[in-house]
Amino acid sequence: MRAVIQKVSYANVAAATQADHPFSQIEHGLCVLLGVTHNDTETDARYIADKTAGLRIFEDGDGKLNLSVKDTGGSVLLVSQFTLYGDARNGRRPSFTEAAKPEQAEALYRRTAELLRAHGLTVAEGRFRTHMLVSLCNDGPVTILLDSQKQF
Repeated sequence: MRAVIQKVSYANVAAATQADHPFSQIEHGLCVLLGVTHNDTETDARYIADKTAGLRIFEDGDGKLNLSVKDTGGSVLLVSQFTLYGDARNGRRPSFTEAAKPEQAEALYRRTAELLRAHGLTVAEGRFRTHMLVSLCNDGPVTILLDSQKQF
């Protein structure tokens, strides 16, 4: 499982056909783009949720990145993104064969949202298998890449 985590001042997501009407939004917190691959399990979802909830990427009183989203009372906008498993090493058209099938990916996406909520976080979600427009203001900018298999 892979996640691109961005510290945000705000983030929202809208269906591409209704760009002016976001259906999910957060203020201060994290925008998390989540990709699932074939061999991911509950263990991978737990790793991503635990790591996301505990990442110390918010400033403390001394201006050091020392606080987590939980510490600051922030929220999470979780958006499924199968293209995180796109492989563009050969040719110019990425291959998405490493992305999990939709049924498996959706179950683990939903489980990750549940696990984030179990940390006491407010979690807004994108719509699975929907063309979405994600808008955000990256604060810092701070962007962290996670991979449950620790490939990077």
